[in-house]
Amino acid sequence: MTDKWNPQTKDHSAFRQAHDDVEPRRPAAERYLEAPVTAKILRDRGITSVSEAYKFFSPQLADLHDPFLMPGMDVAVARLNEAMGAKEKILVYGDYDVDGTTAVALVYKYLSQFYSRIDYYIPGRYDDGYGISKHVIDQAAESGVKLVIILDCGIKANDEIAYARTKGIDFIICDHHVAGAELPDAVAILNPKLEDSTYPFRHLSGCGVGFKFMQAFACSNGLPARDLENYLDLVAVSIAADIVPMIGENRIMTFHGLRRLNANPNMGLRAIMRICGLTGREITIADVIFKIGPRINASGRMQSGREAVDLLVARDASEARAKALEIDRYNQDRKELDKQITEEAQALLEARGESADAKKAIVMYNEDWHRGIIGIVASRLTEVYYKPAVVLTLTNGVASGSSRSVQGFDIYSAVESCEDLLENFGGHTYAVGLSMKPENIPAFAERFEKYVADNIKPAQLQPTHEIDADLAFDDVTLDMLHFLRRLNPFGPGNQKPVFRTVGVRDAGTSKVVGKQAEHIKLDITDAESSRTLNAIAFNMADKFPLIAEGKPFTIVYTIEENKHHAAGYPIQLLVKEIIF
Repeated sequence: MTDKWNPQTKDHSAFRQAHDDVEPRRPAAERYLEAPVTAKILRDRGITSVSEAYKFFSPQLADLHDPFLMPGMDVAVARLNEAMGAKEKILVYGDYDVDGTTAVALVYKYLSQFYSRIDYYIPGRYDDGYGISKHVIDQAAESGVKLVIILDCGIKANDEIAYARTKGIDFIICDHHVAGAELPDAVAILNPKLEDSTYPFRHLSGCGVGFKFMQAFACSNGLPARDLENYLDLVAVSIAADIVPMIGENRIMTFHGLRRLNANPNMGLRAIMRICGLTGREITIADVIFKIGPRINASGRMQSGREAVDLLVARDASEARAKALEIDRYNQDRKELDKQITEEAQALLEARGESADAKKAIVMYNEDWHRGIIGIVASRLTEVYYKPAVVLTLTNGVASGSSRSVQGFDIYSAVESCEDLLENFGGHTYAVGLSMKPENIPAFAERFEKYVADNIKPAQLQPTHEIDADLAFDDVTLDMLHFLRRLNPFGPGNQKPVFRTVGVRDAGTSKVVGKQAEHIKLDITDAESSRTLNAIAFNMADKFPLIAEGKPFTIVYTIEENKHHAAGYPIQLLVKEIIF
């Protein structure tokens, strides 16, 4: 067996289409490898040859790995084929976040083309909790379900899956979270993060694992691989929203998923895009992260994740619009609660005197906080104070919540060090869900904070910007902008390049802008050229007096396309830091 999806033995023709509008010619790749700045940016991504650059600029779906390389795939496909052949009732089950709901939508929508005895279920955050629960297994057994395909969760559901066995229900687990010491007794476990997994790529999203499963199912049944291209927009949304590394297979699937989003998206996604005001413009990863993803997530946070799947599998445009409007209302409610709880948490931290550097971690508990919002609040606290944060609330008599980490610190290991105090936990390096008895919170806080203090490096407690290159304004050209576009899609492992220019001065027309005069719209020149560039510095108005005085300063920034430039220069700098 080869390690690639072999187009000679599998129908992968649709995944090998030429994309002349984005594929750079080889001379361009050569030029970028010869120019010092672009060559360094490519080298930092492990690209040193023309062929590597060519492949990076034009990811090909033919380079996806053979799905049967994933341990358990043969068994999983055989059990699914057996269930369909015997006309067994199948339940597709998944988490209530973006990754879980897109995964369920993908698998359900694809299989329901060929099979009618199939349904889907998304647990309620409050009624069911995270993952699979015994009362849902009871409901499934009563309705005649014989096979459950569980997506984006299940890897630690040992007791629940053992219970399902007694009810005559088999499980196929498609997960990407870190496993416990013992694996559940499922028919098959598809998880590239298993310690003994030989699958060549470890960083798939939960939806990505579901896609590989469907890829293998299609192959085993002689179904055209072309049809699976229709679902890559869902995979791209899951990858962006779950913040998994934008490398390897994830980069390939996101590249083509974005093309799908821009050309002919899923009907539910199209409805969200219209409500977000994204119609008629190019959809980017930033749009997925900040506009599309939060609305899908809001359904599971505020009401029911099933509504997000209902939207994503909708076949009628008017139905999709109605569901998208409802989800948009959830998102508005989510934003208001997010702001309120974050402000309460910050006030509490100030009152406790923990906003300074006394402690290296944040642990907060309030039994009245909304369960669906506290993960966002943990992220906000991490952004503001740059410390690992755990935020907990009371749900059905149990303190449950979420944790978020700073760059480079493994919060999963920190939570795991307190495992004996926990009822349950699971997640990734930078985000972990957890629950415990309320009386264990003080002991957990003490041990968690000590673990962080003993293991975190001082540099990890300070926000830093890794500089890709120092530029003069003469280097900020349309060719550079075109090069940066070819590096898309951006994400962990392939972050948007950050630049620095020293000796910048106000050109005399910079001004403070914003509803509360909190931003600066900059018109600046550098020391090495007479060029003036436009820039925007969000929430840095406190720097304006020195800028207006004409003092030289250094800026750290990314280069963005200015889509509202009219007749002006179509480049704007997004300033991340101003240093005097």
